[in-house]
Amino acid sequence: MTNLENCPFCYPHRDPDQHIIFENKTCYFLQHNTEQDVLEGSGVIVPKAHHKDAFHLTAEEWNDTNELLQKAKKYIDKKFSPDGYTLGWNVGQASNQTILHSHLHVIPRYNDEPHAGKGLRHWLKKPDNKRAALKKDQKKNTQLHL
Repeated sequence: MTNLENCPFCYPHRDPDQHIIFENKTCYFLQHNTEQDVLEGSGVIVPKAHHKDAFHLTAEEWNDTNELLQKAKKYIDKKFSPDGYTLGWNVGQASNQTILHSHLHVIPRYNDEPHAGKGLRHWLKKPDNKRAALKKDQKKNTQLHL
């Protein structure tokens, strides 16, 4: 797959606030200055080749992602001493993927942060996030059983 001219992950060196912390044959571990004020130590693992999401990674890119994930954890543990981690990919508009280049978020978590104890699913599983179609189906099923 070819790289896209305006993609910030295809050409990470173009942004002076973005730093390549580690790289291997197919991937980078990047940290961006603007994320460090709130998400101290956070970064992303991205394939060097442009893939729109994790579902398009090759087996080699998956292996290299894991290699960098282990290396990033050791680096972050030593430098920031987090109490845990949140890891995740956003895929597609519904999940708020804003950069259409696959990237794994590596987010150190700390016991003293305001949202400690709240993981990826915390907001997603709240009742106000229930899809309208599901509410409608449940209402219909309830009426059928009356």
